[in-house]
Formats: sequence, structure tokens, C-alpha cells
Amino acid sequence: MDFIGICTIFLKISLVVFMAGNLMDMGLRLNPPDAVRGLKDIRFVVYVLIWGFVIGPAIAYLITLIIPLDAPFAMGLILLGMAPSAPFVPVFVGRVKGDLGYTAAFMLLVAFATILLMPFLVPLMVKGLSVSAWTIARPLIVMILIPLVIGMVILHYSPSFAARIQPAVKKITGLFTILTFAFIIIVYGKGIISVMGSLAIASQCIFFIILTTFTYWFSFGLKYEQKIILSIGMSTRNLGAAIAPLFSVAAIDERAFIMVVLALPIMVLFALLSVKIFGHPAPNGEPGAAPSASKNE
Repeated sequence: MDFIGICTIFLKISLVVFMAGNLMDMGLRLNPPDAVRGLKDIRFVVYVLIWGFVIGPAIAYLITLIIPLDAPFAMGLILLGMAPSAPFVPVFVGRVKGDLGYTAAFMLLVAFATILLMPFLVPLMVKGLSVSAWTIARPLIVMILIPLVIGMVILHYSPSFAARIQPAVKKITGLFTILTFAFIIIVYGKGIISVMGSLAIASQCIFFIILTTFTYWFSFGLKYEQKIILSIGMSTRNLGAAIAPLFSVAAIDERAFIMVVLALPIMVLFALLSVKIFGHPAPNGEPGAAPSASKNE
């Protein structure tokens, strides 16, 4: 096995630890009463599900029909469309006085919806990716559901233990975040450079522009503290969930992987733009948690 092959194996391992660590970290800090408050808001739940799993995938699919992308790039974009919300969303939301209770509800809802819906959406929408629902669901359960549930169970039965281990989980996850990024550069760096200035990048920019702005402007009836969650959450993507179906199938064109990993710097940029354009910075950089006392915007 050559050097790139070895790095590809380590990329898969680091990606699993990165995703699982982030979800376990979230579970260790997830306050169930706060999440329940958000989940009881039917309007908010409907917006999350529609933007995340109906409009988002539809926008990605429509872009592939309008822009003449090569099939692997189109496949990668549609997979990104089905996988809303990066694990770092709470960090951004906390800096712009978003409702952290609703953020917990958002992350929990998106995590479970991804596991339940993506296995059925992928075979339906992605041409050339003929895999069973279980093949797609299995890595999602390992990377999202199990670590999230473990974190929540620990927090429920032993809050003091959860508080002790959470910093270590966060540090380990941070290390594997760096490793994941490094292995992405090693394995796919040449491919990423080769698509610079291409329609692949243009299609992603269009996709993220629409989701970043429209989710804020057209979330009618929600307060600022909830709209900003939608904008930041939908302007980012769960790269682990998007790439999992590709790792589950042999002989996938490398350009599909490149399309997914290319989203990392682009989605960070658009998350920052959402914070800059729509956000209300928390005073002195303190996390904003404004529970429910704001006026509608």
C-alpha cells in the first residue's frame, strides 16, 4: 500500500473520531429541558426539517440540473445538500446571542433526522450510488447517534463526571479536527487545487449563498434568536454524514470526495458571513443564550 493509501485509512479513522467526538461533546453539554423547549416549538421544528431535508436537497439537485457539472461533482453536491449542520454550529450561535436552548434542539433534531432520512434520500436522489439504506445508515449511527446518546446518558446519570470528562473530549476532538484537515490536504490536495476556478466551486457558492440568506429572510414567525440558528446551521454541512455513503462503496470517482471536502473552507466562510451580516454580537464576546425574551425581527 502506498503513502496516499495509508493516509486515506487514517483519514477515515480521524473523520470518525472527529464526528463522534463532536457529537459526544454535544451530548455531554446538552441540557434536555432546553432541547425540549425548542422541540415543542412546532414552527421551529417544521422550518428545520423543511430547510434541512426538503429545500436544501432540492436546491442542490436543481443546481446540478442548471450548471453542467461532471457527475461526480453533482453527486458530491447533492450529498452535501442532504447533510445540514456542522458540529461547530453552537460555537457560532453563542457568539451572536442566539438561543442556545433552541440550538440544542436544532442539533438534536438534525442529528436524528439525518440518520432517519438520509439512507432513503441518497438512493432516491443520487445517480450512480446504488447502496442499501442500511449501508448508509450504519456509519451515520456510529458517527452521530451512538456518541450523542452516550454523552447524554453520562450527563443524565452523572453530571459531575460529564463535567470532568467534557474538556478532555473537547481537546481530543480538536486534535482529530486538525488531523482530519491535514489528511484531507494530503489525500485530496491536488484534486482540490485542480478544481479552483471551476464550476464545482461556483455551484457550491450558489448553494451556500441561498441557504445562508434565505433561511434567515424567509423563516417567518421566528424570533432573531431562532432565525440566526437556522442561517448558521443550514450554511454549514455535516461533512462526515455527506462523505459516509462514499466510503461505503468501492470504486467511487475521487472527484465526489473532493466536492464534499471542498465544502469545508467554503462553509466556514459562509457561516462567518452569516454571523457578520445577520448576527448581534454578544457583549464582551460572552456566549449569548437569550432564551425567549426578544422581539421578532
